[in-house]
Amino acid sequence: MKILIIGSAGMVGRKLTAALLKDGIAGRKPDSLVLSDVVETAIPADAPKDTKSIVADLSAPGAAEALVAKRPHLIFHLAAIVSGEAEADFEKGYRVNFDGTHALFEAIRRENQKSAGAPYKPKLVFTSSIAVFGEPFPDAIPDDFFHTPLSSYGTQKAMAELLLSDYSRRGFFDGIGIRLPTICVRPGAPNKAASGFFSGILREPLAGKEAKLPVSEETRHWFASPRAAVKFLLHAAALDTAKLGARRNLSMPGISATVGEEIAALRRAAGDKAVALIKREADPAVAKLVAGWPRNFDTVRATKLGFEAEKTFDEIIAAHLEDELGGRPV
Repeated sequence: MKILIIGSAGMVGRKLTAALLKDGIAGRKPDSLVLSDVVETAIPADAPKDTKSIVADLSAPGAAEALVAKRPHLIFHLAAIVSGEAEADFEKGYRVNFDGTHALFEAIRRENQKSAGAPYKPKLVFTSSIAVFGEPFPDAIPDDFFHTPLSSYGTQKAMAELLLSDYSRRGFFDGIGIRLPTICVRPGAPNKAASGFFSGILREPLAGKEAKLPVSEETRHWFASPRAAVKFLLHAAALDTAKLGARRNLSMPGISATVGEEIAALRRAAGDKAVALIKREADPAVAKLVAGWPRNFDTVRATKLGFEAEKTFDEIIAAHLEDELGGRPV
């Protein structure tokens, strides 16, 4: 099985690569692997011998065509610039998040049409976002809630979802879009996502460092761990998409929690000393943006299809400690 991961150098991309090499998809490991991002991706020692790391920007002329020329059987499209950056740089957001995605879909379509006998029709897993939804919200957003994004990032993801559904309907590829909750706790250095503080107020104190909290403790949001995100991707890749019908995009399970509930879980995991490292520094711009984001979901459809996430924030913190800090706070 030939697998292409676009956005392979990011946190989720690296963890997905490791999971594919360790367990594969339904027990089947990749025979060939291409790792693509705008920066060089380190090739794991246990990767197949012909694994390649390709530096490419999907929105650049010819980049998408080059990536699909070898006809990978499975494509994970994770590449995007994050919410805060997409909002700050309008042109870059649309170029990367929409134009790049459209270029990939078009490259697959053109490759599909080259075959006289057996058309090229890969499975494609696309990471969308809960940012495709905007207020006013019901208490829990159902599967049939309409798209009203209130950010450029959310709009770009919503447009890509529509393209994925149409290109799948036309038979150019077999697509599934998964709307990820905010991933928490994200390891490593902070990124430019407006949601980054949700991870920061846990990650930094668990590592013995100070963190800034720009919103009130009553702020509620929808979360899942990096571990859950990787499981979503692997399950989507193995899923029989006939079960999706025409509705190719799914909201993933997660946990609805307030910032205060995050902090309470931190206290249970690492004590008052860790909580004291959180410094309240109100940021009205961030608070306004976050206020328009979804806070709770009713993910009946995804759950029935076998997608699973954590049930409590204690589980999310435990996963971070196990995966990143040797099982205990610094």
